[in-house]
Amino acid sequence: MTTLLLIEQVLNGLQSGIMLFLMAAGLTLIFGVMGLINLAHGSLYMVGAFAAAAVAGATGSFVLALMASLIAAAAAGAVIEMVVIRRLYDRDHLDQVLATFALILIFSEGTRWVFGSFPLYLDVPAALAGPVTLPGGILYPAYRLLIIVVGLAIAAGLFLLIARTRIGIQIRAGESDREMIGALGVDISRLYTIVFALGAALAGLAGALVGAIQSVQVGMGEPVLILAFVVIVIGGIGSIKGALVGALLVGLTDTLGGVLLPLAFGVFMDASTATAVGSALASMSIYILMAIVLLYRPTGLFGTV
Repeated sequence: MTTLLLIEQVLNGLQSGIMLFLMAAGLTLIFGVMGLINLAHGSLYMVGAFAAAAVAGATGSFVLALMASLIAAAAAGAVIEMVVIRRLYDRDHLDQVLATFALILIFSEGTRWVFGSFPLYLDVPAALAGPVTLPGGILYPAYRLLIIVVGLAIAAGLFLLIARTRIGIQIRAGESDREMIGALGVDISRLYTIVFALGAALAGLAGALVGAIQSVQVGMGEPVLILAFVVIVIGGIGSIKGALVGALLVGLTDTLGGVLLPLAFGVFMDASTATAVGSALASMSIYILMAIVLLYRPTGLFGTV
């Protein structure tokens, strides 16, 4: 493998990790503050992607499409929290899992009813369709580079929101002792709606950004949701820093494993067998990483007991 190819794969891993971070950040906020297992988070990812594709098709504006993904996913999240989730806070996790799984089915069939069963396509803006030249003469797609930059900017914004703002203080307090902040006069219901809508908006934005790389279709959020759960287990539940570090580790492990493992096995066996074995192990590598982290840090890298 050449150095240029390795650097390109590292950038691909970073881009994949940033997308997982946008999903996992909302998921870990919701679980950390509310103690809620939200299996429907992947459906909000799908809502953002379909909203972006529909608006881009109607207006031709990618910026409006991204705004639509944020608004649609946040609105859907707020409605879900007020109508369904609010009734589940005092119920056990099994009831939460069953209710949010039902939401997956409702969103999937509702989306199929509105948009049909065929995939939609969200075009990359013409200004970002080509490659950019990075130091060292590396050509890398401008759109994927933009995803990395936007994701890192959102991560910085989230850190500032949680650490420096009043609502961030309330969120951190809610993670520690929700009964106490309620006794101090904080409107818990309002706080939960804001947190859920924020997490939904991040998932919707991730769906819109990825929708320009792959097709937008029903059920696209569930595979990403599984990886997001792996991310928050590795990083630690309730930790934004953990979500970022865990997402980058998962993205790099998955991407580099898919390239390096087939090359490594190619030393001992023929090319076709090495590709098959290496690809199979690469798909397992993120779960092996999770197992190793949990072996030494049962609460995750940045989780607390």
